Amino acid sequence: MNKLLVMLTTLGLALGLQAAELPDNLAWETNHEDPIFASPEAKRGGRFNMTMMSFPLTFRTVGPDSNTSFRSFVLENQLGLYGLHPDTENPIPALATHWAFGDDNRTMYFKLNPAARWSDGEPVTADDYLFALEFMRSKVIRAPWYNNYFTEEITDVTKYDDYTISVTAGSPKSRRELLNTVGLVPQPEHFYEMSEDWVRRYNWEVVPVTGAYVISDVKRGRSITFTRLDDWWGNDLTYYKHRFNVDEIRLTVVRDLNIAYRHFLRGDVDTFGLILPEWWHDKTDTPEYRNGLINRIWFYNEMRQGAQGLHLNTAHPRLADVRVRQGIAHAINMQRMLDTILRGDYERMHGFGTGYGDFTDYDIRAREYDIQQARALFAEAGYDRQGPGGILLNAEGDRLSLAVTYTTQEHTARLAILREEARKAGLDLQLNLVDGATGFKVMLEKKHEAAWLGWSGGGLYPQYWEFFHSLNANKPQTNNLFNISDQELDTLIEQYRRTMDLDAKAAISRQIQRRVHELAIFIPGYQVPYTREAYWRYVKLPESKGTQRSPSLFWPMEGYPHSTGGLFWIDQQQKAEIKAGGKRYEPVLEVVETWRRPAS
Repeated sequence: MNKLLVMLTTLGLALGLQAAELPDNLAWETNHEDPIFASPEAKRGGRFNMTMMSFPLTFRTVGPDSNTSFRSFVLENQLGLYGLHPDTENPIPALATHWAFGDDNRTMYFKLNPAARWSDGEPVTADDYLFALEFMRSKVIRAPWYNNYFTEEITDVTKYDDYTISVTAGSPKSRRELLNTVGLVPQPEHFYEMSEDWVRRYNWEVVPVTGAYVISDVKRGRSITFTRLDDWWGNDLTYYKHRFNVDEIRLTVVRDLNIAYRHFLRGDVDTFGLILPEWWHDKTDTPEYRNGLINRIWFYNEMRQGAQGLHLNTAHPRLADVRVRQGIAHAINMQRMLDTILRGDYERMHGFGTGYGDFTDYDIRAREYDIQQARALFAEAGYDRQGPGGILLNAEGDRLSLAVTYTTQEHTARLAILREEARKAGLDLQLNLVDGATGFKVMLEKKHEAAWLGWSGGGLYPQYWEFFHSLNANKPQTNNLFNISDQELDTLIEQYRRTMDLDAKAAISRQIQRRVHELAIFIPGYQVPYTREAYWRYVKLPESKGTQRSPSLFWPMEGYPHSTGGLFWIDQQQKAEIKAGGKRYEPVLEVVETWRRPAS
């Protein structure tokens, strides 16, 4: 044995330091048997052109101003210990090749892939996971949600050797829930210095990643380009072959959706989302569609739907009264908006998210539009006098109004319908459109009265702590946009986080949803159980077009929590032919209903 090694070993024993020992009864698992969902026909190469509404305020994925749409391009370019298969929902190897469950119902063990590399060439080792726990608990990142989660929900990371670790949850959980909790993403220990100026220092730093793409070019305020790593370490992994096929992803800032669409019709952008009914129904009768140069697809998925609707800020004096909030809910004619502006294409949402099976209380129904009921509740709260324009006043002359902050110009017509109907109940909705990243910052800083937005529905189970626990109320940069501080909710949420039995956990989830409904802090909007997209014919999809849980067919990164992204590719020969002009094809409109479910 090397003399230095003997000396260090002796010193370690003298100091009472011992390497952690793996339990000897672990049943190691892996997964290479689930169906492959990428196409072996996929071809590498080409640039994929996309647009974004605004330039991000930071490249960080944690800390102030980081929770923007661009964040997903970075965060979902970082692999976890495992992915979730998008059709079976079984774990699949990613940064770990094998995993095992401990007897304590709290710990999972992982064998790391020795081939895994950061984008700067450094190996991904156990130390990066130890550092991840330190990183997420650090106050210098200014991210209280992460500080809490990685203290209470993930309590320990243990290193057994450079490529074997365990991750321990804060409370006993079922195996299914452990998979939802401990899929830790490493942080590059060799890159970060955890100084007091961390937020400012790393605001625009390009951090090493474990995914296939790296930020290669930044034109501040204009565009961001990602480049594919030719020698990406994951190229030959079972579920990552034939994925992440384009060589470049170019994100260009176009602040107006109509202008972005013109770029698309010119071929400067390769795909375009057509979820908006007016776009799908009214803007697809152009020569590009008629000549078969642009295809359309309506693809039903089975997605867990995040909450979309009006978030009422209870810190505002007028909204502190539950009767006012209930009255507002009855003054919002969501169904008329769905039937008119939205052409009946979307479905009404009734609670704070949906699609989680027994964890969703489907008996909850959103409050219906009812002018008399709204006015009665407003009167109980003191708004019983008719003011100018039919808007109600209280004895102090306070006008019954609600400022609605939103970030998408195309939603103005939807909210205008709600404003028109609300006036009949004596409520004045004031529409406040604020640019994307800036608007969301206003919401996170709790400077809104009502926020109109939707959340993604990620995770195997609903998340409540970040949205409703009082620890996140009246603090900037948390997702408790309601500023709600309710002891009953706190107790239920804490029970929910501790409970291991899935049936009991589901029952608590339904109780939380009922309490949220009682408090009338959220007015549900709608859900969209599909994706609708247009794409130039040279952009190709697998035979199945997508997976059961594909939120978009043209998402270039990994996807979360299910591994769904990067399945498309570009046929460069056909692209050259189309760009040369003169080509015509049979128009394509596909409706894929493989995973369509009846409306709730």
